[in-house]
Amino acid sequence: MTLDDLRVFVAVCRAGSLSAVARELDRTQSAVSQHVRRLEREAGVSLLERRPRGVVPTHAGRVLCDAASESIAGLDLALRRLGDLVDGESGAVQVTTGGTTVRHFMSEAVVAFRRRYPKVSLEFRTETSSRNCFEALTTGNLDLAWVTIDGPVRGIEQHPVVSLPWALAVPADDPLADLSCVRTAELSDIRLIRLPGNSTSGARLDAAFAELGIRSSSDTSVADWDTALLLAELGLGHAVVPVLPGWDVPGDGPLRLVPLPDLPPLPVGWAVRRWGALSPIARAFAEAVARSCTERAVNRSTVQGGHGHDPHS
Repeated sequence: MTLDDLRVFVAVCRAGSLSAVARELDRTQSAVSQHVRRLEREAGVSLLERRPRGVVPTHAGRVLCDAASESIAGLDLALRRLGDLVDGESGAVQVTTGGTTVRHFMSEAVVAFRRRYPKVSLEFRTETSSRNCFEALTTGNLDLAWVTIDGPVRGIEQHPVVSLPWALAVPADDPLADLSCVRTAELSDIRLIRLPGNSTSGARLDAAFAELGIRSSSDTSVADWDTALLLAELGLGHAVVPVLPGWDVPGDGPLRLVPLPDLPPLPVGWAVRRWGALSPIARAFAEAVARSCTERAVNRSTVQGGHGHDPHS
């Protein structure tokens, strides 16, 4: 049993396909199968169940995959930290996050961090959901994941950074555009543009709706909040969205964000395997992003407080 055997096995469990891992690693499918067979011989049990459309781990396979994932991630992190100790203020910070997160939450921090640490490489891996970010953080050689804060996740620490208020995105000529806020009762008769239910933020919004007794209709689904804003502006419906720091929707433009004070704010922040095990460089980046987000949230609240109900002034 070698470390390479375990790496390949974990990759197969995650991909659910021997051929996909073979392509990813630029190896033959036979070579990938040999790694799995060697592990099965040493373990004395079957680790994968072959199915028509791929493979899934058996119960024994899941046990080995979970243990191997944690061990490999810990070893990779230790090797990275040793490299950071040798390089001083060089090395790399690897982050997994959504496709638009850097623009909305990290742009100012990235610029400031690059000026402070010009030799450090910033590497971003895009995932489509917080759940995928958790999985990538657990199984991959990554430092940080920017996520919607969720319930407990095995082997992961979550550190909230900022809570995002919700708003209703409506065209400027909509009757709701001039309201100071929209109460939950008014949402029941509105056709909404929604995120898929398998996204963490979409699930949290659905849970809040259910708790408040809101029954809304929806015939349009999008993969991200930016697209929801665009479709709302085009008149395809209204969008309940968190007010992201990176949005620049002018008060006199074609779109309005009307506050939804009845909905609980959406917490977002960092997920890590162990905060205390982060390299000094990775921690410096995480703190720079948190500081930037906090300052922007304070500035937004100050601006809104000085301009009545218009959230974009």
